[in-house]
Amino acid sequence: MGGRRVVVSGGGTGIGLATAEVFAADGDRVVLLGRREDVLRKAADGLNERYGQATASWHAADLADPEQVDAAREFIVADDTPVDVLVANAGGNASVPHDGSLASVADSYRRNFDANVLTAVLLTEALLPRLRRPGGRIVQLSSIASLRGPGAYGGSKGWINTYTYDLAQRVGAEGITVNAVAPGFVGDTEFFGDRATPEFVAARVSQSLTGQPGHPAQIAAAVRYVASPEAAYLTGQLLHINGGAALGR
Repeated sequence: MGGRRVVVSGGGTGIGLATAEVFAADGDRVVLLGRREDVLRKAADGLNERYGQATASWHAADLADPEQVDAAREFIVADDTPVDVLVANAGGNASVPHDGSLASVADSYRRNFDANVLTAVLLTEALLPRLRRPGGRIVQLSSIASLRGPGAYGGSKGWINTYTYDLAQRVGAEGITVNAVAPGFVGDTEFFGDRATPEFVAARVSQSLTGQPGHPAQIAAAVRYVASPEAAYLTGQLLHINGGAALGR
């Protein structure tokens, strides 16, 4: 591989940054998207130092906001180069503690819909006309939570699964593949925040068959394969990477 144009949302840290790294190591040019300018700038500077000054660029945007997605699209397509790979990774569990009232439950679900569904769907639909045909690759980041919860977050990732299946059918004849990668518990990220106590981590790791947590580089390696030319016959699939915490689904 090498020489492709790759867009990674949520590209400043964790799985997104690890994914950008594997493409940069292949000689691809990466565009990092996210909300935090300082984080994106640091990530892009690091990639450019390691792989060459033209390797990484960045643009800060709230990808749940249609106007900001439009601005991100204009930044990405400014040089009129097709997008070879889109990795829709931005998101997270946006739930906040609620009091059990219907209004607070609705707020929890809306927050996760915005954070995980809209950020993926709006960016994908915005860039879809600029995906390379044939040969474009779209990779959505799902989660083991799409099978077993928790509710608001798991429901939003379940929506990503169905969007993946629908989109694969829409664009397959154009030579574009669409797949989702669903990690289990992954350490070394900001995802769990203050909840990631030693006891919490041990409980999550114990659910796997390997007795090990996942790492961002392992998820990135799977994304790299799904987005590779060799994966041209792989589309409309949900690839679980969870150490056996969920079997054969």
